[in-house]
Amino acid sequence: MQLSDQPENFETLRNKFPEFHYDGFQAGITNEGLRIEFSFRINGLTDFHPVSVFHFGNHKEAFIRNYHANKAAADNIIFHIGLIELISYWKSTCSPVINIHTNKLTDQQSNWWKKLYFNGLGEFFYINGIQTSIDDFVEIKSSGDKTEIQSIDGIGDGFLVPIGGGKDSAVTLELLKRDNKTLRPLIINPRGATIHTVTAAGLDYSDAFTISRSIDPELLRLNNLGYLNGHTPFSAMLAFYTLLASLLNGYSNIALSNESSANEVTIPGTNINHQYSKSIEFEDDFRWYYSNFISPSFNYFSFLRPLNELQIVSIFSGLENYHQVFRSCNVGSKTDSWCGKCSKCLFTSIMLSAFNGTEYASRIIGADMLNDAELIPVFDELTGIAENKPFECVGTLEDVNIAMSMIARNDSERKNLVLMDRFLNLKGLSEEKNLRISEAEGHNLSPALLGLLKKALR
Repeated sequence: MQLSDQPENFETLRNKFPEFHYDGFQAGITNEGLRIEFSFRINGLTDFHPVSVFHFGNHKEAFIRNYHANKAAADNIIFHIGLIELISYWKSTCSPVINIHTNKLTDQQSNWWKKLYFNGLGEFFYINGIQTSIDDFVEIKSSGDKTEIQSIDGIGDGFLVPIGGGKDSAVTLELLKRDNKTLRPLIINPRGATIHTVTAAGLDYSDAFTISRSIDPELLRLNNLGYLNGHTPFSAMLAFYTLLASLLNGYSNIALSNESSANEVTIPGTNINHQYSKSIEFEDDFRWYYSNFISPSFNYFSFLRPLNELQIVSIFSGLENYHQVFRSCNVGSKTDSWCGKCSKCLFTSIMLSAFNGTEYASRIIGADMLNDAELIPVFDELTGIAENKPFECVGTLEDVNIAMSMIARNDSERKNLVLMDRFLNLKGLSEEKNLRISEAEGHNLSPALLGLLKKALR
């Protein structure tokens, strides 16, 4: 992987723009829902005012009631959403000081945020050739009132299920629905795949909870001018948004769909993980943080955490009502399509092929990916032939190699596929893996929810 040679730019920008400011937020009920506008500032450069709207949907009365009954807690969560939103804007200059003017953070809180920022930006630092440390990359200063922990009034045991449009959230939604849980899909910036996943589950899309989140165009302008840009921990941002959605809906359980495979680092020998904010480490840290500084009334967890990608796809392979509507391609996300050329498309094709056959997978993706020689560099990253994994949300090297071995053992599916021949020549067959849940895997599921997964695997 070729790196951008920008460490001088990093130091130049830090010297020119020494402070990033979080000035506050405005929040209020409008005709659409709860509208929130954040105020960030880089002196001598620009201001940012990103806006998010939590829509009423079919639940305006309950939504407004829950908001007013828990106004202090809601404001505290919104303040924290600002702390995670700001990282997208801070990274344009990587100012050495973040100055928070709305609330006072304890040393524990500041250290928690520094850990999240640093690990969540690991890929950003790597791609931009930035050499720094968790001690040196930023200082967090804050002033104002301390954040106060709150209990949430009117919160019940329903389940919010964030829907991303891929196979994982479809599995979570389907299994919880089959168990007759009280649930509501949660979607940020709805698009075709997320909407169709809800309807494929037999649910009324108008009952889903939706959030519109926008990026301030000023950031895009800076990116076009050559200011620093790159990956930020989106799933950590989602985590804080789900807390406010939980409060407004009155549902205590927040069921994510992050799997054990997300724990594997992207760059061997480092802590750099594209999926850091999907890892069990972040999940445990987040549960500790909101319980101690926001509210212990929430139950944020990943329903699929005990499973690897092979186990998830073994379940998903039988959920054919979702097969035509799910999408896992970032390149084609705006057009609700598969590009057929990226690492996520190839990974999905391999995993589906292992359980449903290569011809079936090719029909779903719209491309015979295992027979595409142009994908050799991507394939090498997915299987460990190359040094690093792709910077994408894909499974472990073991997941992919076992899936390729499963395909190879099915003579009718093997044919003379370009990528299969390469796999057999350079890697060789892997042993089959038991698809039963390992009790050693870390997770935050109740025994009853763990039982649902075990039943699905049987």
